[in-house]
Amino acid sequence: MWLIWTIIIGILAGFLAGKIVKGHGMGLGIDLLVGIGGSILGGWIFGLLGLAAVGLIGRLVMSVVGAVVLLLLVRALKRA
Repeated sequence: MWLIWTIIIGILAGFLAGKIVKGHGMGLGIDLLVGIGGSILGGWIFGLLGLAAVGLIGRLVMSVVGAVVLLLLVRALKRA
């Protein structure tokens, strides 16, 4: 069950980050990968700041923050 929730949160986080950063998603597969990568990055960022993500909404917020940062990094590297 944990894996199913992780995938759902990853898809939602990637989709929302795509909307925030680019204005549209990049497809289900890429959104999932960005969301999972964002979840890892968000957990690291939140850990550095001393914040904790509790519950489903907390994990989603943490994942979206990480995915947005990840997309901004990718966009900056593409332009360089």
